Amino acid sequence: MLTIEFINNTIPRLKLQDSVYKALQLINDYKVTHLPVVAEEKYLGLISEDDLMDAEDDKMPIELMQEMFIDAAVHDNEHFLTAVSCCNQFETSVVPVINEERELQGVITSADLLKALGNFAGTNEIGGIIVLEMERSQFAISEISRLVESNDATILHLNTTVHPETGMLTVSIHLNKKEISAVVATFERYDYDVIYYFGIENFENEIHANYRHLMNYLDI
Repeated sequence: MLTIEFINNTIPRLKLQDSVYKALQLINDYKVTHLPVVAEEKYLGLISEDDLMDAEDDKMPIELMQEMFIDAAVHDNEHFLTAVSCCNQFETSVVPVINEERELQGVITSADLLKALGNFAGTNEIGGIIVLEMERSQFAISEISRLVESNDATILHLNTTVHPETGMLTVSIHLNKKEISAVVATFERYDYDVIYYFGIENFENEIHANYRHLMNYLDI
């Protein structure tokens, strides 16, 4: 899933001689907060709506604002997650895609990135989610996979994040089935800290049902 595959060619590009007014009009028309600027197809940077709004004269060319250009871009042969990282780092609504000659190939919108990220994470697949917390040294993907597969389930997607203050590792696991109580019970049996989970709890419901049946039997 390379960045070149997600290019949106409908978003316009600005030239240095374009006025601040024109740039703001295009930003408003296309519902974005940034637009790329080029000179002879060479990418120069992004200009933001905030900087354009602060300009003293909306008739001035954006060439006079080059020091405010944001040098944010990804190459066309990089994985799309690089574009996600770039979007987050610079907080832009578009991510320019360039080639080795720094020619602008197009942009990827944040909306398209969010959709691609959702597909990448398997959100279209029906299943449950289990979130574990552990020390980094405790993390072993082979062991986690073994415990999941021992319950006839499969990991569709696994993601890890590190808590900035505690250094603890949060492991989010997306499974291929909704009934996950047996998997949760297995993790807890092996001393994993399950902080929360989302799915159908048939296993728990069956225990409670059996308990009620037992109590009713004892009352006879």
